[in-house]
Amino acid sequence: MIPLVIALVALGLVCMGLAMACVWLMQQQRLAARLQAERDAQRDQRIKDLAKRLDTYLTGSVRMGEELYELRRTVAPLPDKLNQIEQRDPSSLSFTQAARLVGLGASVDDLTQSCGLSKAEAELISRLHQSRLQKS
Repeated sequence: MIPLVIALVALGLVCMGLAMACVWLMQQQRLAARLQAERDAQRDQRIKDLAKRLDTYLTGSVRMGEELYELRRTVAPLPDKLNQIEQRDPSSLSFTQAARLVGLGASVDDLTQSCGLSKAEAELISRLHQSRLQKS
């Protein structure tokens, strides 16, 4: 009978050890679940932050695309306008050239000689340019 009591006591101790191991494992599982929930919350927040950043980049890209489209629309007719300017009457270009020369400090006589303008035209361009400089 004594060996049976010893066996029952040993079995009881083993059951208590198993019960304690189960309690410890349950606590570890709860801890792991809590840590996993925290990591999941951090991951979800990071995803939300990245989604906001992506939306910001997409909005910027759309605006940049719209501005690029407007710029293309503005620049597209420039080659035709340049051709028109190049094909214009050369005498009209002399006024532009004269205005540039006045800006560089050319005199009325210089304008009449280099641009083929009359003295009155050269004086007019010179005075117009001087008045613009004084206003600036």
